[in-house]
Amino acid sequence: MKMIRFVFPLCVVLLLSCQKNETVTEPKDYAAFVNPFIGTSKMGHVFPGAMAPFGMVQLSPQTNFVPMFHPDGSYNAQTYEYCAGYQYADSIILGFAHTNFSGTGHSDLGDFLVMPTTGKLILDPLHNEDGSKGFYSTFSKESEHASPGYYQVELQDYDIQAEMTSTERVGFHRYHFPESEEAHIILDLVYNVYHHDDKNVWTFIRVENDTLVTGYRQTHGWARTRTVYFALSFSKPFKSYGHRKYDRETYKGFYRRFNQEENFPEMAGRNLRAYFNFDTDAGEAVMIKMAISGVSTQGALNNLKTEIPHWDFDRVHHETRQKWNRELSKIEAETLTDDQKVVFYTALYHSFLSPVVFEDVDGSYRGLDQNIYASDGFTNYTIFSLWDTYRALHPLFNLVQPTRNNDMIKSMLAHYDQSVHNMLPVWSHYANENWCMIGYHASSVIADALVKNPGGFDRKHALEAAVSTANVPYFDGLGYYLQYGYVPDDKSHSSVSKTLELAYNDWCIAQIAAVNGDTKTETEFLQRSMNFRHVYDSVSGFMRPRLSDGRFRDDFDPLDTYGQGFIEGNAWNYGLYVPHQTEKMVDMMGGPEWLSAHLDQLFSMELDDKYIEKHEDITRDGIIGSYVHGNEPGHHIPYLYNWSDKPHKTQERVRMIMETMYGASVDGQCGNDDAGQMSAWYIFSSLGFYPVNPGSPDYSIGSPLVKKAVVHLENGKKLTINTENQSAENVYLAEVLWNGKPVHGWVLSHHDLAQGGELLFKMSLAPAD
Repeated sequence: MKMIRFVFPLCVVLLLSCQKNETVTEPKDYAAFVNPFIGTSKMGHVFPGAMAPFGMVQLSPQTNFVPMFHPDGSYNAQTYEYCAGYQYADSIILGFAHTNFSGTGHSDLGDFLVMPTTGKLILDPLHNEDGSKGFYSTFSKESEHASPGYYQVELQDYDIQAEMTSTERVGFHRYHFPESEEAHIILDLVYNVYHHDDKNVWTFIRVENDTLVTGYRQTHGWARTRTVYFALSFSKPFKSYGHRKYDRETYKGFYRRFNQEENFPEMAGRNLRAYFNFDTDAGEAVMIKMAISGVSTQGALNNLKTEIPHWDFDRVHHETRQKWNRELSKIEAETLTDDQKVVFYTALYHSFLSPVVFEDVDGSYRGLDQNIYASDGFTNYTIFSLWDTYRALHPLFNLVQPTRNNDMIKSMLAHYDQSVHNMLPVWSHYANENWCMIGYHASSVIADALVKNPGGFDRKHALEAAVSTANVPYFDGLGYYLQYGYVPDDKSHSSVSKTLELAYNDWCIAQIAAVNGDTKTETEFLQRSMNFRHVYDSVSGFMRPRLSDGRFRDDFDPLDTYGQGFIEGNAWNYGLYVPHQTEKMVDMMGGPEWLSAHLDQLFSMELDDKYIEKHEDITRDGIIGSYVHGNEPGHHIPYLYNWSDKPHKTQERVRMIMETMYGASVDGQCGNDDAGQMSAWYIFSSLGFYPVNPGSPDYSIGSPLVKKAVVHLENGKKLTINTENQSAENVYLAEVLWNGKPVHGWVLSHHDLAQGGELLFKMSLAPAD
């Protein structure tokens, strides 16, 4: 695995720190252990750019412009590589966009691409119409540096040194130009991640004066109706400006009276690229601030004036780094190696990239119904990749970010209130439901928060929302599930996965009902939660697609990940998904001895390429034997040995996965980070426990990778995790102690850990007797 550099000019930090009042305590510089390039190669789908924790702006380089479809209308598989707009192997940069997903397996965003250039004005990114070079620039990896809240690169074709930093709602650029009478800053509003010909619905730009530009763009992509506004401020007046429109207009109205392409202060159309011209001296810094809003250009302008009312780039850089240090310091980790510390803090960093704040500084935000609301008693968030993140990311937030997680749940409840379907979010972003994946996992997030801490949200409202969501008959096979007690394979795709996930979601709703004291609803949903039994075939020994006439489907291969009733998985992996009734699943399938033998076979037998070739989300990089760690449905599987006759194998497998599936290099992630889920798995597992069943207060014990960790809880208490005899070889547990008392079994309670104390793992070279 290729190692890369990530550095930060510490002299700037030290200088600015010295300028601070000596009574202010600066947090330890945990950001120094973060490598934002981890996962930027292959299928990690993360970006290296500048971002504040949970910030609405993700200011990052874009290294290719790959249309989603070929000219014949067929899907262009290469677009999948650019879910975050960036691939480490690339050697060109098209510009710097202000919105990017982190680690997703489908994509959108890429808003407001900015690119500085010199020389003859060129307005096409890759190639001009005559085939000549576009406005992209080559760059060297030696000139590219990234750290939390900062990105730097030299644009070689233009001799421009580019630097980025960010607050929550404002991207801050600093470009050091050479001497030139032909210096340009291009604002590309054609560019999109997952671009297609119909994606840009409308774009509008106003040149307010010679240093301020405002506008918006509406797109039709993964989010069907998404509108983002901006306010763009220049540190230096531009001498002229203009734009090129890439539309074929059939009607211009009386705007045809004007030469709109040059120095005309309004620009409108579906596809626009604007430019702003400057004279620059050698080494002169031209800075720009780009604020965004989901509400209005006035909202964007207010965000800009509030968050960065000055032009001190280094100050913003330092302040954002300190924001990251405050977040990263929630867990102080000591590791066996330097690389492990980099992996740990980069995983924690990736866990704090999303969901993102989605409201202006005055609390206004665009709702699901496209109306404007004011958040009342909470901060509104968006980007809820819930099929992924309910498993470990939101449970991690319940441990180290409970206030944010409560705000995220309040955001989900606001989504429900604004939904014409009367549903909680499934997979939502930017005031849109995109309906990706299966299940209604907001119920899991809510249940997990309720059973682990009281929460600051309305429990009764949450129950109402969860029950309503679970009874929408036209939602993705749910009507059939309610009718048959399972999703029939001849009625709806991914039928087994849906049945298993819906049964688990129903159990979560029962927990919400229990907290509310609603025994009738609790009983109803506990009964529904047993529906997993209806897709278990005792003859084959697997969860198996069942038809509406009650028969199991004849054509069935438990190894195949395509067309076998499972989404992004197969019966060997996904068929073990009954987290809420693991003991019943094990008894039903053959008992503890059967389970250990089954898991051993899963981890050892080879999965042929033919079984994964039709899935872009499942790659060889994330597979051990036939176990798929590179995708979410199997993340609980290594911990299932705790329900077998050989629980020590959980310890063995978990340590092996942490050492082989994660690393301190650009290809140090074995699959999509999926909005932080892959990273959250690593954080929990490094600490020695994992939430196999979100919605329960129990954690399943694994094998810690850290030597020591101190988790600073929001209630002011400390959870200290210590190890004895920790080493790369000593992966087994001789004993586990909580506050000096032995822990019997393989379960830890969140309620105990949340009160603070010492969790001691005594490590051993061999399994305990």
